[in-house]
Amino acid sequence: MVETPEGERLICHPRGKKSQALVGDRVHWQATEDEGTIEKVLPRRNLFYRRDEIRTKSFAANLDQVLILIAAEPEFSETQLTRALIAAEAERITPVIALNKSDLATPFERAWSRLAPYRRMDYRVLPMSLRAEVGAGRAELDALLAGKVTLVLGPSGAGKSTLINLLVPGASALTGEISQALNSGKHTTTSTTWYWVDAARSTALIDSPGFQEFGLHHIAPMQLAQLMPDIAAEATACKFYNCTHLHEPGCGVIAQVSTATHEGSISASRYRIYGELFAELSQTRY
Repeated sequence: MVETPEGERLICHPRGKKSQALVGDRVHWQATEDEGTIEKVLPRRNLFYRRDEIRTKSFAANLDQVLILIAAEPEFSETQLTRALIAAEAERITPVIALNKSDLATPFERAWSRLAPYRRMDYRVLPMSLRAEVGAGRAELDALLAGKVTLVLGPSGAGKSTLINLLVPGASALTGEISQALNSGKHTTTSTTWYWVDAARSTALIDSPGFQEFGLHHIAPMQLAQLMPDIAAEATACKFYNCTHLHEPGCGVIAQVSTATHEGSISASRYRIYGELFAELSQTRY
């Protein structure tokens, strides 16, 4: 589905068997009798994607930011959150974390506490309540989204569809129209869709499918530390330039990991995730 500068949407087919175009791409296209052909995908500013051992899954291109929506309940996975943040850092895309269900006092307090390390790293972390008529954090969120292209990412149950429908009235109907036009019958959670938030078409949201796993096989293990701000900040104090931050003497990172007897700048859970990711990415690479 290609949108013209005038706002008209039409179906375009790729040249060749495989489409290289993604949501957010700028393309050159040629009109045919009733539809069109994509002639060329223009160079991208960035590409947000994940890669496991077998395949690459691309979400969208030319983003200004990624909004990672998680919820106080069900309890979010810090590992999955970290993986998404690393993927954004690798492409130099600004990540924003939104914690939904602030109306659930006890679970929210617990989840907000778990996000303390991320607030210390200067990530933008918004408290939200999508159930409330005028949800907490709504004005801040509107200001944050204005004039930008934002990919909304999150696990099922976090409230992603609720957020899209709140910000884009008629989003479900629009998704149905697009699916019908493409004759795909796909549900909104299985396809990636671009929505304009405002009539001026200056603010865009991209709804992405949910995911269970977020592979980072496109990232080298020795690159990992620089993509985790809390670890990168302490890595400058390491004795060895090629320190893995796992066992070396004189490691600035290890010295700053919090323990029961030592309050460091790196949380124990973040360091554990770093170690697990380093091991995963150090396995045979294809």
